[in-house]
Amino acid sequence: MKYTKSILAILISSLILSACSSKNANQPAASQSNTTAEEKAAIPVQVTTLAKTKIARTIDYTATILPFEEVNMAPSTPGRIDKIYVEVGDRVNKGNDLFLMDRTQLYQQKVQLANVAKDLSRLDTLLRAGSAKQQQYDQMKTQYDVLKTNVEFMEQNTLLKAPFYGVVTGKYFEDGEMYSGTPTTTSGRSAIVTVMQVNPLKVNVGISEQYYPMIKKGMKAEITTDVYGSEKFSGFIFRVAPTINADTRSFIAEIEVPNRKDLLKPGMFVRVSMDLGEVETFVVPAGTVLMQEGTNIRYVFIENQGTAKRIEVLIGKRFDDRLEIISENIKEGDRLVSEGQSRLLNDDKIEIVK
Repeated sequence: MKYTKSILAILISSLILSACSSKNANQPAASQSNTTAEEKAAIPVQVTTLAKTKIARTIDYTATILPFEEVNMAPSTPGRIDKIYVEVGDRVNKGNDLFLMDRTQLYQQKVQLANVAKDLSRLDTLLRAGSAKQQQYDQMKTQYDVLKTNVEFMEQNTLLKAPFYGVVTGKYFEDGEMYSGTPTTTSGRSAIVTVMQVNPLKVNVGISEQYYPMIKKGMKAEITTDVYGSEKFSGFIFRVAPTINADTRSFIAEIEVPNRKDLLKPGMFVRVSMDLGEVETFVVPAGTVLMQEGTNIRYVFIENQGTAKRIEVLIGKRFDDRLEIISENIKEGDRLVSEGQSRLLNDDKIEIVK
């Protein structure tokens, strides 16, 4: 009897499970659609066809006026400073005396050189008479040459002269003080005085790599400053860096600036403008160019077989409400999304509407 009841219970359980399965299978398709993602609808957009436009290419940068040359004048060895002949602000010509170091050692070497010169002269006479050997003469001549070189070196390194026409911009010691060779300038270098060449001056400009083929030695540049308002100064490129900085994607162009009436001063903030002539480029409405949030990355959307293709671009010159865009990944004839682009993501399906 117990055995019959157990079989009956198993049969009832099977019937219940079968009924539940049939109920799930007979549910309508609409209720199952919640388990699958609906296909995203195409986003309506408007497009415009890209075409190149001729523009007058000028590039503008900000920079700082630099001395054409700057030299921190110091002797080759430490010693006592005998006399400094200049003060900060003094104008000096090339070859003017700047300062004199203690010359005690120089005077000693001059006496030694004079004695060796006499010995060499006597040995030369004996050599001609056959009373001295050539080897003796050669040894004495070598000693004389070494001493002469040392004397000339010390002459130059105890009385230092201005290397160019310029102005004294730093004086770090007084007469009688000891020069030890420790750093004294703001740049961390050691010096007794600093001389700057301030006419001409120079400006170093970091230019975007995209303009590298257009920047040539001898190109003219226009310099303006806030100090002198609309007054303009002319310069020209005298050196272009042979490499591109991999971090900034830019290169340095050095501009020589004649300092008319010495109006410009090292350290001044200036604006630099260069004319690169007429070029053909893409100019589009400013609203078509988007910026990635939290970055400086600019991009546009191009229609590509019914989808939106995101293209990163560089921004060139601005013309009121239009922008120049630069990218190797766009070409004439491409269809630029001009309306609806703010709702798009890369590879979104789009529908072009009028």
